Amino acid sequence: MLRQGPSAAGIRSLEAGHTHGTCDVPEMSTDEREKRKARREDRRRKQREANVERAAKMHEVRIDAPAEEAAIANGGPEGRVHIGCSGWYYWHWQGLFYPADAPRNQWFSFYEREFKTVELNAPFYAWPTVATVKTWLRQATGDFVYTIKVCELITHIRRFEDCGELIRDFGYVADMLGERMGCFLFQLPPSIRYSADTLHLILRQLDPCRRNVVEFRHKSWWNDEVFRQFEAAGAIFGSCSGPRLPDELVKTADDIYVRFHGTTRWYRHDYSEAELAVWADRIKSSGARTVWAYFNNDRDANAIKNAKMLSRLLGGT
Repeated sequence: MLRQGPSAAGIRSLEAGHTHGTCDVPEMSTDEREKRKARREDRRRKQREANVERAAKMHEVRIDAPAEEAAIANGGPEGRVHIGCSGWYYWHWQGLFYPADAPRNQWFSFYEREFKTVELNAPFYAWPTVATVKTWLRQATGDFVYTIKVCELITHIRRFEDCGELIRDFGYVADMLGERMGCFLFQLPPSIRYSADTLHLILRQLDPCRRNVVEFRHKSWWNDEVFRQFEAAGAIFGSCSGPRLPDELVKTADDIYVRFHGTTRWYRHDYSEAELAVWADRIKSSGARTVWAYFNNDRDANAIKNAKMLSRLLGGT
């Protein structure tokens, strides 16, 4: 296990992308705000109900699939540095990254010209259908790989309680993606704090045949016992550059995984070259076999600029 950091020793379519609510909202009355909130909560409730139905359908597909189609996939080339963004379907990138007149169905092609990987956050909100996964396969070319953020039904609603079957069902996405499958990202809410029981609950349900990343949002998880257990399980502890979280790189497996959310404000920070140079040095000295790094600071297309900068600092890999 390796830790590197200032406090460490030694060293709009839910099917396509997501937003962080970064668009400016005009002034509205208290009544309008309450109505807007109620509509948003109603949409989220309906989406969560739909996720349960989609998960059940995915279970049926997985169970009925021929053995050769259900082979465990742990795709994505090893021994490489994969750098990209957390999503690509952002309206506010039009005119900043995508040409102002580019139709939406061409956005992915523009993205793929710059990066060979993307972290899909849409599946967190909407359990992917077989048709959606086939679209991902159809649009990608060359050696492009996807990392998939696991549905909130597992991490935020069920909070890993009795989720073994659900995790296996979601894993069928990897079987369909094959060599285009990178990592599964399990992002937990900050309300889940460290406990030995919760740690055991999480690790015992992960499929060891997958490339599993767990990102915590509460600082209590940055402790040596967690790192030891992750290392023993072969799971990847997600390093996280975000407000009020430990600023360090943690290595618990052959692969390392870093998410860049912003240091002072979630999703809005524009990393300086000096800030990213620190992370580049950590990555270079980590001894990792494969590196996965994604930028989630989508405001003003900072993620695009910062991902390119980190790639250059790492030698253009």
